[in-house]
Amino acid sequence: MRYFIIVVLFGLCTLIGYYFFCKYNKRKRLFSALILLGEKLTVDINFSREKLKTLIEGLDQGIKRQLYGIDNVFLDYLDKRGELSINSLKKLDFVKQDEKEFILLFLKALGRSDVDNQTKEIQSFVKRFSEIAERCKAEYKKYGSMSIKLGIVGGLFIVVLLI
Repeated sequence: MRYFIIVVLFGLCTLIGYYFFCKYNKRKRLFSALILLGEKLTVDINFSREKLKTLIEGLDQGIKRQLYGIDNVFLDYLDKRGELSINSLKKLDFVKQDEKEFILLFLKALGRSDVDNQTKEIQSFVKRFSEIAERCKAEYKKYGSMSIKLGIVGGLFIVVLLI
């Protein structure tokens, strides 16, 4: 029984470390996907001149998966089935509050102006998303692997204490 408890506690510490690793990985992937979305919208708005709803619906499944539901929230907003607020982005619990507000600002700016101004706005948002993505990558490199290692070391520490 004692060894079972030790193994469970070690596994729990490792899972906690893995949780934080996933949090940093999700942030990094989200902002990379937002950069891809902005670049795709810039090209599509300039050349295809389709409606914004059609462009969002036609996104690649890989990008949609990395957007963690932002595309569905925006489509609901376009269809007037939902509002665009911080509460509508509650799935993004791994994103900081100021980053959520910036994502909302980006979504609210889409479709508000003519083609030239719209592409300029999107490009400025993409530039800012790139800065945030670089910061997320640095945090992922620094804290992502460290959190798993700390989980394992913490688990080993508990094992040593209990043996």
